[in-house]
Amino acid sequence: MAEHIDQRALDEAVTFTSELIRIDTTNRGGGEGSERPAAEYVAERLSDAGIEPSLIEKAPGRTNVVARVPGSDPSADALLVHGHLDVVPAEPADWSVHPFSGEIRDGVVWGRGAIDMKNADAMVLAAVRAWARAGVSPRRDVVLAFTADEEDSAEYGSEYLAEQHADLFEGCTEGISESGAFTFHTGDGMRLYPVAAGERGTAWLKLTAHGKAGHGSKISRANAVSRLAAAIARIGEHEWPQRLTPTVQAALKTLAAVRGLPEPDVDAPDFDADKLLADLGPASPLVEPTVRNSTNPTMLNAGYKVNVIPGTATAYVDGRILPGGEAEFTETLDRLTGPHVEWEFHHREVALQAPVDSPAYAAMREALEYHDPGAHVVPYCMSGGTDAKQFSRLGIAGYGFSPLKLPEGFDYQALFHGVDERVPVDALHFGVRVLDRTLLAL
Repeated sequence: MAEHIDQRALDEAVTFTSELIRIDTTNRGGGEGSERPAAEYVAERLSDAGIEPSLIEKAPGRTNVVARVPGSDPSADALLVHGHLDVVPAEPADWSVHPFSGEIRDGVVWGRGAIDMKNADAMVLAAVRAWARAGVSPRRDVVLAFTADEEDSAEYGSEYLAEQHADLFEGCTEGISESGAFTFHTGDGMRLYPVAAGERGTAWLKLTAHGKAGHGSKISRANAVSRLAAAIARIGEHEWPQRLTPTVQAALKTLAAVRGLPEPDVDAPDFDADKLLADLGPASPLVEPTVRNSTNPTMLNAGYKVNVIPGTATAYVDGRILPGGEAEFTETLDRLTGPHVEWEFHHREVALQAPVDSPAYAAMREALEYHDPGAHVVPYCMSGGTDAKQFSRLGIAGYGFSPLKLPEGFDYQALFHGVDERVPVDALHFGVRVLDRTLLAL
């Protein structure tokens, strides 16, 4: 273990997680939120370590923190480490503990953000502060970004930073952030660590059906609600064909190998990904959401009185697009919506892929295997999205890497935006050590 990751560093990871949770940074969307108190908390701890932070806002209260830790090799490319400060809403009545208490009980830190993703923010702070105390420098410049508004559109966060403050990220070629490097137990003693090397694109859709308004007692051949309902039913029931990206192909091959299955011929015209997923058993959820595009109807709105036929009806659909799947997606939506329903992108972001044969991926794999011998590191594609999408506009390849060693039965993925979000103290200790080894190796 690196000597500079001492007990103080481990304790700080836990304390910072708890204290950040206590700062309510709920993002309700539509511009409603305030990350400023958390940003000031982060900036203060960076300043204490001699790291100069910049606080950047597009709007009052929607605060981002960016800082650069100089590396020992000025000629080397820089590395971006980013995490968001906002969290989704939480209803206290549904929780076992208050979601903004940051309570530490029985070796677990409780509260909104414990997994998504104030824990990772805290681990990064603890690691770089340990470097400062010990006089340790990474080889590359490490740019730290603690962002606003990731839980909505990123308009006030990474999007604003990428568009208006690109100079702060000069030299960055790779970035690491959330949703990867957690322990995934297969139920038979095997431990996997999925490291994200891709994301499906975001395609939130608005559908509008037009019809003829009138009295509810009359026969209507042009009912906007009926037209919309039919289109929504077609979209919800549509079976999207499998499309295997390079990241997903690498995931399937790696999982087959660690499960002792023959190497799949993923390029074969008749290759059946669904059959292989069934053979992979408990490991299949890591890949299953990302072998095809998807469309899930989520919101409906029509009418204002039961005996009035409305002239319009609207709906929203959460769509996700694989890299290279844009043309298929739009053509399919044109067909499924039909002639009486218009559709448009309500919010759209790109799909991502990052190489799994890169030195960065190798360093992440080595650090995880060093600190958890016998575990297997596998690449995967995220079904959703992160701030890596916005930073990709600056030419930064993004990886999901927020290491946590979790006990069997701990449903990490269910806690994202879920009730009773929490993280074990031991997992935070593991994460600091792995992050430290990875960042210094890179």
